[in-house]
Amino acid sequence: MIDLVRIELYKIFKKWRTYIGFLAIAVIVLVIEIALLVEGENYLRFLTRNLESIFVFEGNFLNGYLISFIVMGAIGIHIPFLITLVAGDLLAGEATAGTYRMLLTRPITRMQLLSAKVMAGTIYTILMVLFLAVVSLGLGVILFGTGELIVITDVLIIFAREDILWRFMIAYGIATLSMMVVTSMAFFFSSLVENAIGPIVSTMAVIIVFYILSAIDIELLQNIKPYLFTTYMQSWRVIFTTPVEMSELYQAVGVLSLHIVLFLSLTFYLFSKKDITS
Repeated sequence: MIDLVRIELYKIFKKWRTYIGFLAIAVIVLVIEIALLVEGENYLRFLTRNLESIFVFEGNFLNGYLISFIVMGAIGIHIPFLITLVAGDLLAGEATAGTYRMLLTRPITRMQLLSAKVMAGTIYTILMVLFLAVVSLGLGVILFGTGELIVITDVLIIFAREDILWRFMIAYGIATLSMMVVTSMAFFFSSLVENAIGPIVSTMAVIIVFYILSAIDIELLQNIKPYLFTTYMQSWRVIFTTPVEMSELYQAVGVLSLHIVLFLSLTFYLFSKKDITS
């Protein structure tokens, strides 16, 4: 199985489209952080404009932690498209290239082949989120230094330096889980068709439709909102509250995990029944 996963990873990383996501993240993070380096003080003043008459802010609040928090919120919802470019091609790409039958002439089963592809897709997804974490935090700390993290939602929260990194670790873990829903859904659509474009378009269409349904303030749609995975795509923000709303966190992890299990179960079932002709 390890050899199969290694082969699938080689297939992923020998394609130029694989690096589009990493390049896009690097460019976007660089642009955002340079912009904040130039206009960051004005941005911070804008965030705290309603509080300056009550509080006196002293210290390096425009630091790498705040920058990483801003970057994560700004581009986190766009990463699914970058992941789909690769995940949607892992199954359908074999059908397009006509290599399924050749692969299955080897002493491996369909389930072993699919499992290796799922593991490779999971590794790619983890690397994508990890790359975002390293680039945004690393570059942010280099350009802006460290300090307390200020988070303004309904209330003002200031996290001490020693209370920040563990929150980012959990937040990126939740972000990885939400991206795994996208990966598993791309696998599901990829098992239905024999071209790579279909899974990419279908996955992004579902995400967009779910986001729209979540945003419409109609009672019927609001009743189904808790069951849509898109509701929890930004659930990593829960970690940056105090105290952390554990019930909300458990619900997010549960719903996201159920979607992953559902999509992968359907994928394995459909792939086991698939009539492979090429």
